[in-house]
Amino acid sequence: MKLIDALNWRYATKRMNGEKVPQEKIERILKATSLSASSMGLQPYSILAISNQDVKKKIQPAAYNQPQIVESSHLLVFAAWDNVTEEQVDEYLKNISATRNVSAESLAGFRVSLMNIVNGRTKEQKYEWAARQAYIAFGTAITAAAIEEVDATPMEGFQPEALDEILGLKEKGLRSVTILAIGYRDIENDALASAKKVRRDIDQLILKVA
Repeated sequence: MKLIDALNWRYATKRMNGEKVPQEKIERILKATSLSASSMGLQPYSILAISNQDVKKKIQPAAYNQPQIVESSHLLVFAAWDNVTEEQVDEYLKNISATRNVSAESLAGFRVSLMNIVNGRTKEQKYEWAARQAYIAFGTAITAAAIEEVDATPMEGFQPEALDEILGLKEKGLRSVTILAIGYRDIENDALASAKKVRRDIDQLILKVA
């Protein structure tokens, strides 16, 4: 699909039919998400791609028993770093150095900018910043799914602490931010499947400053 057509087609699917999304589509969605924009390129989050039905069943009560959790093909859980540390920054800089074949010394100024985040904010402020970066990737995943003609349901309705415990996120230095259920719409049981998309008039939404 072309982008505008894909975004017109997509909606927050309320019921899914349990059909598995082909793995090649899942991989393209995940690849697109990995290429998402991120402040300074740090990507201070992880994405858990869950296809195991037993795990999804454990998650469902923590998500207020929403049916998409178990009806989906996959759940993507976006989890931000609980803290941003000097070690994580240096690991990122090593990756830049290796990927671009540049010296560590040439990245010294960039390291100072990154360390301002590490040293200039509280742990909670760093988590909130990381969570905002995760949301950028979240939006990319939604769009990528639409391009693949795969339904995606953004879900903030869950208990983060319960989800973190189920997935062992604390031990990984992560905290859940949001969930994306991906699969295929159940047209017969989803009253909104054929409903027209409702959005604010673009002239009200977009305020042009010439």
